[in-house]
Amino acid sequence: MTVSLTRRYRFCASHRLHSVLLNDVENQRLYGKCNNPYGHGHDYTLSVTASGPLDPMAGILFPISHLDRLVDEHILARFAHRNFNVDVAEFETVVPTTENIALVIVDLLRKNWADYIYPASAQLTRVQMEETDRNSFEVVLPVAARRADAHLEELREVEGRVPVNA
Repeated sequence: MTVSLTRRYRFCASHRLHSVLLNDVENQRLYGKCNNPYGHGHDYTLSVTASGPLDPMAGILFPISHLDRLVDEHILARFAHRNFNVDVAEFETVVPTTENIALVIVDLLRKNWADYIYPASAQLTRVQMEETDRNSFEVVLPVAARRADAHLEELREVEGRVPVNA
């Protein structure tokens, strides 16, 4: 039987939605108030879900402290109290929409998962980013993992189509 564990993490960060591939009018039309030249901040809630079989001896999926350490070291240390446009390397050439932030978080978690989470049968299955009480964005794995990876690679490789930060 498969069980799932979801853990929530809260952090504050700021960003500006702006593409140098668009003029000021187009940016304003596309991003509205989120195109403020000074940026704006959010109190984000990140939810990370893992699924797999229970460890029959321990009666748990895996120790929650392992997930906490992974998220603390690879997500919160990198994103909390930062300006995504200025302080986070992944957004040097990618507009830091919450959708793109969620995809980058999936990528970082997947790259480091095996170093923190064991038994290995526990897999990352969902990442949700809540930006406001009205907006949340979700990446569902494993099927979405291939699409998320492909989207991240497309963002990195197709320079002419990538919305770039100002």
